[in-house]
Amino acid sequence: MKELRIRVLAGVFVIAGVLSWAGARLWNAVGTLPSVPLAAPIVLALIAVVLLSTALSLRARLRAQRERRPGAKGVDPLMAARAVVFGQASALVAALVAGMYGGAGVFLLELLDLPTRRDQAIYAGSSVLAGLAVIAAALFLERVCKLPEDDDENHGGAEPAA
Repeated sequence: MKELRIRVLAGVFVIAGVLSWAGARLWNAVGTLPSVPLAAPIVLALIAVVLLSTALSLRARLRAQRERRPGAKGVDPLMAARAVVFGQASALVAALVAGMYGGAGVFLLELLDLPTRRDQAIYAGSSVLAGLAVIAAALFLERVCKLPEDDDENHGGAEPAA
């Protein structure tokens, strides 16, 4: 499994933001701009909390397993892999969504004199922050579940003779 790359996430964020900003300008010129839902930052924050709690739980279980504590529950490798895939997918979607709301938020900065648009800009900014929290939690989860480097790969697979 490949690691998430910050450049890819940043690229998705920037491209989505530019397209969203352009789309918001066009949509506002043609009609009324759709509103940013209040639920957007809440849902993203909940996903960040789930990812962070999963990472902290796995980290504690892996630490107990490494220290060979009696009664320590092991970590199923398939479960850890699923958690990492969930984290990576969440990070990619969060980068896309945060970019969309970021672009809309930048457009809404021009309309801060209207109270409803000011609230929409706050919701959009909160969504961007919550999306960044999802990305940070996903990267932390990925780091927690990363396997230590295998010494056999560094030595070409040759074992010392006994």
